[in-house]
Amino acid sequence: MKKMVMSLVLAVACMGLGTAFAEETEMSKAQKDECLLISKQCKDETMSIQDKMQKLQAEIQKGKRVYTPEELKKLENKLNETQKMLDELLTGP
Repeated sequence: MKKMVMSLVLAVACMGLGTAFAEETEMSKAQKDECLLISKQCKDETMSIQDKMQKLQAEIQKGKRVYTPEELKKLENKLNETQKMLDELLTGP
């Protein structure tokens, strides 16, 4: 009987942790800018090169509390590509 009660308490505690983890994951997903990261949910979003650079910098500033290291690397690469594009536009080919 004692083992059964302990198992039940452990099961309830695990369910609570699972819910907390799911909420944290959903919060992180909500904080991510999927349009910048993976070109998802970008409907009717147009921005200048400077605006895109500012948004990328702001997302990179969120760091590991929102993005994985791989996602941060993607954002940094996109920022570098955007900077090169701006440089080419300003200086010519």
